Amino acid sequence: MTFQVKPISPEGVPAALRKAERYRLINDPSSAESICRDVLTVDSANQQALVTLLLSITDQFAGAPIEGARRAQELLPRLSAEYERAYYAGIICERCAKAQLRSDAPRAGEMAYHWLRDAMSWYEQAEARRPPGNDESILRWNTCVRLLARHERLRPRAEEPVELDLE
Repeated sequence: MTFQVKPISPEGVPAALRKAERYRLINDPSSAESICRDVLTVDSANQQALVTLLLSITDQFAGAPIEGARRAQELLPRLSAEYERAYYAGIICERCAKAQLRSDAPRAGEMAYHWLRDAMSWYEQAEARRPPGNDESILRWNTCVRLLARHERLRPRAEEPVELDLE
């Protein structure tokens, strides 16, 4: 027996998006992802649904961060503003780094380091495009700097020099 996904009504989109956020908050990202996909079936350009979907995917990075990163990155071109594309590209990389850091895989620290450096590059691009008063990209950059300083496993390959300026 095959089951079909049922469409939601356009009028139900705001409530569905609120519910998706609640599912993310209670650590049920797969349910949030499903709801966002339902919203995008009705309104394919809904920016809130795209961002929530992207974040829901990154919330699930623990198992397979590389595959999850690919799925999340596929959503970036659908974001309407350059700032959001750069900022959320950084979020994807940062969350991959954190998933790698939790991993016991060989060279996980090196991989996490490179993900963090990519995140920082994206955050710099976002910072250059940020609206006045929006310091999200700076806050994320600072988090990455502190992670690099705190964890000994986060090191580049031996041939790469690194400089950290914490203050």
